[in-house]
Amino acid sequence: MAALKTIRILLADDHPVVRDGLAAMLGTQPDFQVAGEAGTGAEAVAEAARLRPDVVLMDLEMPSLDGIEAIRRLRAADPAIQVVVLTAFDTDERILGALQAGAQGYLLKGAPRAEIFAAIRAVSAGGALIPPVVASKLLRQVRAAESPDALTSREREVLGLVAAGLANREIAARLSISERTVKFHVSSLLSKLGAKNRTQAARLARERGLIPS
Repeated sequence: MAALKTIRILLADDHPVVRDGLAAMLGTQPDFQVAGEAGTGAEAVAEAARLRPDVVLMDLEMPSLDGIEAIRRLRAADPAIQVVVLTAFDTDERILGALQAGAQGYLLKGAPRAEIFAAIRAVSAGGALIPPVVASKLLRQVRAAESPDALTSREREVLGLVAAGLANREIAARLSISERTVKFHVSSLLSKLGAKNRTQAARLARERGLIPS
């Protein structure tokens, strides 16, 4: 009988108690090895570069660097590293953002341990695992995106803050996302609204009733 391939896993979550629980749970599986832990997004990127794990189990709400940006950076540095998101956040924008950044799995905290084990093994083998509740949200988001003028709920939030005169850094702090993510949303807003700049975008949005006058 062939020996099981050991899957080396990096745990990235800002709560030590959560990391301890995950490590204990993963330790029950003979083919899993917790290679390291990270408490911030920046640490996750650095530890992934140092340890070169097979799979990173990543939370999205991380200090110093949000999870989506961390996923983007570690995947850019080493495409061989696979990422499974394990988070409490199930908004359509978060799901789509994580998958666009390069995650191969997306699970919600509270998922059965068997589902977590299956996701890790699936992505390690080059596959993907997205549970039905997440897949339905993703499908809804993709369908909405097919309409060129449709704004996502996150884009509407950003639009309202842009119209209020906030700079990208201030918007990032208000929404707990990276400044780079804000720039992405602003660029998308300008394109969808057909605006040349932020001032024109705010004016057009008010004229179309997208934000209060």
